Amino acid sequence: MTGNADVVVVGGGHNGLVAAAYLARAGLTTVVCERRAVTGGAAVSEHPFGPDYTVTSLSYVVSLLPPDLVRDLRLEQHGYRVYPQGPYFAPRADGRYLRLPHDPARRYAEIAKFSAGDADAYPRYEEHLAGIGRVLGPLLHQIPPRLGSRRPQDLLRQARLLTSLRGIDERGAVDVTRLLTGSIADLLEGYFESDAMLGLLSVSGVIGTWAGPRSAGTAYVMLHHHIGETDGAAGAWGFPRGGMGGVSGALARAARMFGAQIRTDAEVAQIRTSGGRVTGVTLASGEAIDAPLVVTTAHPQISFLRLLDPAELPAEFVADIRGWRSRSGTVKINLALDRLPVFSSHPEPDPQVYGGTIVLAESLDDIETAFQQAVAGEPATLPFADICIPSVFDDSLAPAGKHIMSMFTQWVPSGYADAPHEAELEAYADRVLARVEKVAPGFTASVLHRQVIGPHRMQEEYGLVGGNIFHGELSLGQMFHARPAAGYADLRTPVRGLYQAGSATHGGGGVTGIPGRNVVRQILADRRAERWRRRVSRPTRPSKPAAQDLPPHQNHDNVTSWWSEPLLQSHRRGWSRALRVAAWGTRVSGSGRPGLRARPSPWRC
Repeated sequence: MTGNADVVVVGGGHNGLVAAAYLARAGLTTVVCERRAVTGGAAVSEHPFGPDYTVTSLSYVVSLLPPDLVRDLRLEQHGYRVYPQGPYFAPRADGRYLRLPHDPARRYAEIAKFSAGDADAYPRYEEHLAGIGRVLGPLLHQIPPRLGSRRPQDLLRQARLLTSLRGIDERGAVDVTRLLTGSIADLLEGYFESDAMLGLLSVSGVIGTWAGPRSAGTAYVMLHHHIGETDGAAGAWGFPRGGMGGVSGALARAARMFGAQIRTDAEVAQIRTSGGRVTGVTLASGEAIDAPLVVTTAHPQISFLRLLDPAELPAEFVADIRGWRSRSGTVKINLALDRLPVFSSHPEPDPQVYGGTIVLAESLDDIETAFQQAVAGEPATLPFADICIPSVFDDSLAPAGKHIMSMFTQWVPSGYADAPHEAELEAYADRVLARVEKVAPGFTASVLHRQVIGPHRMQEEYGLVGGNIFHGELSLGQMFHARPAAGYADLRTPVRGLYQAGSATHGGGGVTGIPGRNVVRQILADRRAERWRRRVSRPTRPSKPAAQDLPPHQNHDNVTSWWSEPLLQSHRRGWSRALRVAAWGTRVSGSGRPGLRARPSPWRC
């Protein structure tokens, strides 16, 4: 059976759903093909403990979804609602705890319990990050130019990038360089001295990464999370109602409202091409869907090494994809509880404790040791954990009086992606729960159900190669114009009509939707440029008298072209305007005569 569409989107994760919604909104017949029985990818809510409990299997909080995207797709009309997450709470084995309340005076008092110097330094640290975030944050939403290309349209985009960075002074340039290349340990140790602060804050630099806090590049990972935005509050996080599946569900409903067709249990087995151009996809069932445009949101090693024949792609591009680093030592533990934990350091019921992020990290050095153990091939003996209890806000997740706990933990060896290692993962999970028991006696007795998801299951069931939640490590060599291959960070690919928009592209890494939105901007800009090329490549030819009827000085058979010089100039002007369209994503009104202005497009790249 064969079907037809304007666009096929491979993968029904959040980026695929965002792309489908915008494509359908633009009037393109769009079909989403999702391998699993449920949409959402890693942002999915499932029921491993039965229908009474809703568990966010992998991704568990939202921050980076742009507010204007929420408005564009009318997500709130489709059930999107976010409960703001409370502050950090870090219970310690010695019976103390560290909290970072939003109120500056209370936060100062909490930090001063461990170090007055740290309390004095924290505002400077926050301002330092905010300053760098103001520089790098807007870049997260841009389509990277092809740095190094000398094509006119690419040079224009490079110039535009430089213009966006014109506000950086000498001090700012050094600060950005140090943050991009340095470790989270280097950054934090420049401000703080107490183990409590260093341990708590270093977690944000290594979450989801195959790198310890003393590894280069982890300072940026922290900033990547810091510049998130929920309901307009920079750096804020929140719990979506219904779990992360509530986000994906709202996106799917929005896409359908605009006219997209979403198909589950529809695994794509092949992306078909002919003559260097995409022609559609073939499903595992044998069904073919013809389409002149395909957007793949799968991991790049799935998209370009499995769904396509690598022999059809440039050798350098294939080498970049084969060398794409996608390691992980992450283990997600989901629990159903019959009561909330009672922390010995803070036994009073407190919504700010249960509604925030509970961090188990005694010191930065403990976290580094855990990573080094995994590098040596052994699961960490003292894993750190980033813990949330979203059911304190959302009563749809568990029966009354019961709760869901999400534990994002690290590390196990990256080789665990190659085999299940079930016994080792269960023993690892026991050690994580023992850490909670130590600071909240009676906790293990409250556990009703337990789910442990390691790198192998993340890879095989959810398509996260290597178990990496970002579809690829957020290291300096895999960011911006290098994500995921040289010359193709602009969401295009070597195959004409085939685009990419997964988390391995720029703007990905977290539930952002930015690649899904940007790829539509790129597609629409390319379509406009193509229409211009067609218009200027077929100019109206004036009637031409027979050569024998012309005097010799007017016989154009004696020259290489019969085009008049004014017509040649008009043709060149048309190409110049087409290049500007491709470079700037604008619609040009008028005939290009002096005095007429270019009108900015709402899809400006």
